[in-house]
Amino acid sequence: MYSSFEDLEVYKATIIFTGEVYKLLEKRPLKNDFAMVDQVRRATISISNNISEGFERETDKELIRYLYFSKGSAGEVRNLFNLMVEVGYFENSDLADLKTQVTNISKQLANYIKYVNKRAGY
Repeated sequence: MYSSFEDLEVYKATIIFTGEVYKLLEKRPLKNDFAMVDQVRRATISISNNISEGFERETDKELIRYLYFSKGSAGEVRNLFNLMVEVGYFENSDLADLKTQVTNISKQLANYIKYVNKRAGY
């Protein structure tokens, strides 16, 4: 049993990922696309925010609900990376590591959801 959300490996991975995404958002020409930068920031921050908020709700039902929100935000970030490639901001190879990280975060979230469901007897 974890005593705080900061103990969760998926939370730790998300914080590192967020720092790397912030570095990406400083690169040109993306840097000047304020709407895209804002949306990527919001979606990326939402991953860790929902992990922490769900954990602090102190019920398994609420935790699972917020973990699903977090997982959805991870999917949104992957979509935004695909859009960055499509509009020519980056090549797939430029984003490969970040895509791998966010995919792994999504898998970790899925596994944690399964664990909490089982623990709760759902």
